[in-house]
Amino acid sequence: MALLPILNYPDPRLHTVAKPVAEFNADLKRLVQDMQETMYAAPGIGLAATQVDRHIQLIVIDTSKEQNDLLVLINPKILNHAGMQTYEEGCLSVPGVYETVTRAERIKVEAQNTEGKKFTLEADGLLSVCIQHEMDHLKGKVFVEYLSPLKRNRIKTKMLKHAREIERNNY
Repeated sequence: MALLPILNYPDPRLHTVAKPVAEFNADLKRLVQDMQETMYAAPGIGLAATQVDRHIQLIVIDTSKEQNDLLVLINPKILNHAGMQTYEEGCLSVPGVYETVTRAERIKVEAQNTEGKKFTLEADGLLSVCIQHEMDHLKGKVFVEYLSPLKRNRIKTKMLKHAREIERNNY
């Protein structure tokens, strides 16, 4: 297993729309393991393949405190949703930034596992938010795009400045 580099906003690759997974093979399972390790090390509770520059419809999520309840969603689709909730969200691609976003309270999702077998899942609360957040990544959308243009520009400026500081320190 290997830690994968996570793309940081405003990297244009984060706006790439992910393609459906067609082959369920050892490479896919290895990517799931690498994404799991990367997410736990970050630390985070969700990671979309887009964030590690792999543009396929693959998400890993674990909202447990013990990091022992991995959920893998391949080719996920929201079948229905109900209610509204606001949650303070963060993102591994926008480190250090937390903002309130409104999303569906309850969702029903259809996805495939690493073997290609379809399943459905009903989620609410934090899991519902996390699934919707990660599915946005697969559509090329980052959570800061739900914010006002002013807030989004401030975050973009902060992230670019942070990237320049890291680059300067590496030389």
